[in-house]
Amino acid sequence: MSLQEDQDSVDFKQYLLTLKKHWLATAVVTGSIFGLTVLFTYSQKPVYESEGKLLFNKTNRTSSLIDVSQKIGELSGLTQQSNPLETEAEIIRSYPIIQKTITDLHLKDQQGKSLETEKFLKTLKVKAVKGTDVLALSYSSTNVQEPVTVLNTLMANYLENNLRNNRAEATAARKFLSTQLPQAEAKVLQSELAVRRFKEANKVVALEEEAKVGVGKLGDLSDQITKAQSNLADSNTRSKALQDELGLNRQKAVALASLSQSNSVQQVLTEYQKVQDQLAVERTKLQEQHPTIVNLVYKEAALKKQLGLRVAQTVGGQSLPENNLQFGKLKQDLTAAFVQVEVERLGLQKRAVVLGEAYSSQQRRLTVLPRLEQIQRQLERQLKVAQLTYEQLQKRMQEVQLVENQNVGNVRVISEALVPKKPISPKVPLNLALGGFLGILLGVGTALILESMDKSLKTVEEAKRILGYPVLGRIPYLAQTAGSKGTLDLPMRDDPYSPASAAFEMLQNNLGFTVSDRELKVIVVSSTTPGEGKSFVAANLAVVKAQLGQRVLLIDADMRRPRQNTVWELPNLKGLSNVLVNQVEVEPAVQSVLVNLDVLTAGTIPPNPAALLDSQRMAALVQEAAKDYDFVIIDTPPLTLFPDGLMLSKLADGILLLVRPGVVESDTAATTKALLEQSGQRVLGMVINGVANSGTKYGGYYYKEKGSDKKEMRKVDIPKIRIS
Repeated sequence: MSLQEDQDSVDFKQYLLTLKKHWLATAVVTGSIFGLTVLFTYSQKPVYESEGKLLFNKTNRTSSLIDVSQKIGELSGLTQQSNPLETEAEIIRSYPIIQKTITDLHLKDQQGKSLETEKFLKTLKVKAVKGTDVLALSYSSTNVQEPVTVLNTLMANYLENNLRNNRAEATAARKFLSTQLPQAEAKVLQSELAVRRFKEANKVVALEEEAKVGVGKLGDLSDQITKAQSNLADSNTRSKALQDELGLNRQKAVALASLSQSNSVQQVLTEYQKVQDQLAVERTKLQEQHPTIVNLVYKEAALKKQLGLRVAQTVGGQSLPENNLQFGKLKQDLTAAFVQVEVERLGLQKRAVVLGEAYSSQQRRLTVLPRLEQIQRQLERQLKVAQLTYEQLQKRMQEVQLVENQNVGNVRVISEALVPKKPISPKVPLNLALGGFLGILLGVGTALILESMDKSLKTVEEAKRILGYPVLGRIPYLAQTAGSKGTLDLPMRDDPYSPASAAFEMLQNNLGFTVSDRELKVIVVSSTTPGEGKSFVAANLAVVKAQLGQRVLLIDADMRRPRQNTVWELPNLKGLSNVLVNQVEVEPAVQSVLVNLDVLTAGTIPPNPAALLDSQRMAALVQEAAKDYDFVIIDTPPLTLFPDGLMLSKLADGILLLVRPGVVESDTAATTKALLEQSGQRVLGMVINGVANSGTKYGGYYYKEKGSDKKEMRKVDIPKIRIS
């Protein structure tokens, strides 16, 4: 068998075990649900149902109210998720149609009052037939005739409402169109006026032609500017060359040209130069004080002054050196050429500026043209839309006027309601089957809920996971059967060939491997909580040891709830408590129950057992017993309730911990683990008590409490050993 099959078997058998454990609650819930189902089914009145069908056409021939491309009454949705048939179904279920049907038929409820719309809708079903344009209407009632009458009346009321709505839509469309036509016409006029004003304001005739011409003109201007700039560059070059040759700027050159052409300036200049020449000659012959020299000096000064006045009158007060007032023919020609070049250069500069301004102006106009074209297209588009809307409204107005008086609908009855032949409810077999299924389901659910509320350890794996100690033995569960002999407390004595005896033999064998450094002589047997069978295990383990030929002393140290005297059917008038308070010696208090096996019962219950067990007298007693006997077993109270077990474990070689799944809870087990770790005592291992025998290789188990001291286990076989 594969691992997956094993796991499936585990789960299945564990579920069966859970149901078996909680069979009473499961049976009560299942029976109650099934009984209520039977009672409800047979107490119902028969319900009859009738059905009618409506067929829908997509459109009729009337025009639309607003969207002229559609039709009034057309079955279409506003969104892609809309379903036209579902919309019509909601119209059928609307209050006006339902209320009119109730009023026409005088429908009453069980109290004799007028039937409410909500109750009517609960018995009315409207659904679309898949893949068709058909709506199926059904109505149910305990009166066999009522569904037929209700459905036929309801469908008639819906047809009447549909025709009325279509006619109302046509009338509303005509009224709407009659109000929209003047507005549409005004919109056309407004758009035409806007186009005209735009062209006038922007001096627009044909923007496309203007753009083409403007681009060509812009190219011509660019060529002219290039040519003017080239000529200007040439003039600049020649002007610079002449200016460098003459050593004059443009203003002086113009002035010199003017002086060279002025006769008055040249005459005075000639006289002035002659006087200068004569003065130079006379100074070579005469002294400065000579009258001739003096007269020539005065004459020179007068001519110089006269020359300055003539120059100022000619060139506008501009100051010029005397050596520039008269020059040769070449210099005159160069000066004239320089002046001509300057005049030409200035003309070219002006032309370049004018052409640049013209280019910029043309370029700005071309830049504005796209925006003007956009505005013009927008205005023309608005005009076109307004014209188209106006034309469409005129056309639809004529159509609406033609069809307004037509009586056309888009729905018809294809199947009237008929009298039903048999009731639809109650469906006895189905109800009983569902009731049984629901009862079983709830019963199983109840069992699982009860099981989930059980916080006790259910498996050996859980005990090992929480406590973490090795499992030294698994003691099977013992159940008293008819005709059996002996008691359930001492199977080792009364039934030596039972599975329990074999389990205790295995336990004592495993104990021998727990301590390797010294001989195991004194052990403490304890548990986490009461009812786990520690006294039972201690007594039978003592029997096993005694049967192996060892002298064994079994001490009942549970002075709060002694158990060994009951197991062995011994008197408990004197025992451990009496020995510890020196009321009696050890030897008279010890009672022999089997060969090699003595029992020291708890004795009289003291007021403070912990003080006696933690005394030097108890320590001495254990030491003496370890010398006199081969093996000493001390039965102590549960570890989580009293400290007795932890105190006595200090005197022993180790603790043997009893765990009974189904009795001990996980929280308690964790607390026990913490106590043992804090105390530092040696734990020999765990004994799992209450395991049921299984005929298969593996077995898993559940338990339930039968009394205050013992727990009964319930078993289900699963593919792993489980204790629960």
